[in-house]
Amino acid sequence: PYGAPISLEKAQGLVQTAVAEAKKRGWSLSIAVVDSGATPVAFARMDGANLASAQIAGEKAATAAKFRRPTKVFEDAIQKKGFNYLVTLSGVLASRGGMPIVEDSKVVGGIGCSGGTGSQDEVVCAAALGEAN
Repeated sequence: PYGAPISLEKAQGLVQTAVAEAKKRGWSLSIAVVDSGATPVAFARMDGANLASAQIAGEKAATAAKFRRPTKVFEDAIQKKGFNYLVTLSGVLASRGGMPIVEDSKVVGGIGCSGGTGSQDEVVCAAALGEAN
């Protein structure tokens, strides 16, 4: 189920944690946080991050929030299971680096990272959420 939308303060904290993790690893990324309705709440594009990563980070975050699952699920489905029709669904970005933000077993938003490899983007999202990856 969905919960109340993530607060600005929490969203900004996640972005700050993600930026710190990316800096630690020497990666320049864009990080976006959306609320439970997939509306943008907080964003950062690190110096040196490619321009396209800004839009992609937001789309990853929105996909994770709307579908209540990590974007890696869609990537795996297309690559390993042959569910190619997923690319025809509106609002699906099937690339690692988007994760739902869950509080009290309810989705309150999504976080998306872009600018590195899919694995790098995923690692930074997981670190922001306090998850081992």
